[in-house]
Amino acid sequence: MLAYATLSELPKRVQDTLPDHAQEIYKEAFNSTWDQYEDPEARYDDIDREEVAHREAWSAVKKNYYKGGDGRWHQY
Repeated sequence: MLAYATLSELPKRVQDTLPDHAQEIYKEAFNSTWDQYEDPEARYDDIDREEVAHREAWSAVKKNYYKGGDGRWHQY
């Protein structure tokens, strides 16, 4: 697994669920976390590097977007 260079490389679930701007947030947060946690000792609870990066990416999206009652993601 490498960091994502383009939105088309994001997981299908992310592409199908999030608007483009939210995908950009996801990608940037994932890539930043991926770089930050290269060293296994920097990770908590021995969590896999990719898992940590995906968790942080979703967290970043949720700071700017919420899932509405219509099942779609909306910007605050």
